[in-house]
Amino acid sequence: MKITLPPHHTSLAQALVSLYGNSVAIAETDRLSGGDINKAYGLTLNTGAHIFMKANSKANADFFTAEAAGLSAIEATGVIKTPEILCTGTDDGEDVGYSFLLLKFIKSAKPRTDYWETFARDLAALHKADTKIFELSGKFGFFQNNFIGARAQNNTPSDSWISFFRDNRLAPQFKDADSYFTAEDRTKITKLLDHLEDFLIEPNQPSLLHGDLWSGNVMCGPEGKAMLIDPAAYIGHAEADLAMTELFGGFPEKFYDAYYEANPLEPGYENRRDLYNLYQLLNHLNLFGPTYLGPVLSIVDEYVS
Repeated sequence: MKITLPPHHTSLAQALVSLYGNSVAIAETDRLSGGDINKAYGLTLNTGAHIFMKANSKANADFFTAEAAGLSAIEATGVIKTPEILCTGTDDGEDVGYSFLLLKFIKSAKPRTDYWETFARDLAALHKADTKIFELSGKFGFFQNNFIGARAQNNTPSDSWISFFRDNRLAPQFKDADSYFTAEDRTKITKLLDHLEDFLIEPNQPSLLHGDLWSGNVMCGPEGKAMLIDPAAYIGHAEADLAMTELFGGFPEKFYDAYYEANPLEPGYENRRDLYNLYQLLNHLNLFGPTYLGPVLSIVDEYVS
């Protein structure tokens, strides 16, 4: 396994010429729905090729280099599909600069009859894949920082999963959300962070995680099998990915049955699940406001009396 990052170009025109030759031109541009952070387009070229383009401001170019790194990492394991990355880039444009990510356009097919079971086994294989290829200075983290939604996600490596989750996941989110909390809340939060080892466990092996694994970040590919999109990838505990799948409605029971058969979890996962999802809910609190304060405080109270 080897990670290969895509090329980065200084204009969309340069990117297209590099990919398709000097005679390439955009024949049609379609604005696509979906996503609240980036704009999405379907590009049809005069070559007949179809491209999916995500665009944002030039200042947010890191969104796309980080996404490309995450997709490349997942692809490097060879166990689950992701969209083919063509390149990243920036463009000064005629009026305002922008950044972009170009991916091969994916045409969805009808899901296989064993879609969920196959997805579960592929995800389990991702979680069991060797992470030594990432050559980190610690077992957990990633080779670069990235984003969870529109917010920065710190991936400084650590040899301890519990320390990593406290220092790089929960603590920064609690700090940014501090204005929502009372003095009593802050006492409980400090106690939770100081005693995180009472609730979490170190994994038997580190796992490459998608990092933002809900139904909106899974699509059915042309073979009728699940493909992962929009990762917030890092190396952590497989339980964190599984917990995220249960946060917003969950997947069918047959998905979990197949996953647990392929990659059995250690006893007590149900008691740790909400603590993993506390990170995601804190991120939503910081992104979207006090609607998520109640669920955050409920989980804190669940672990700290």
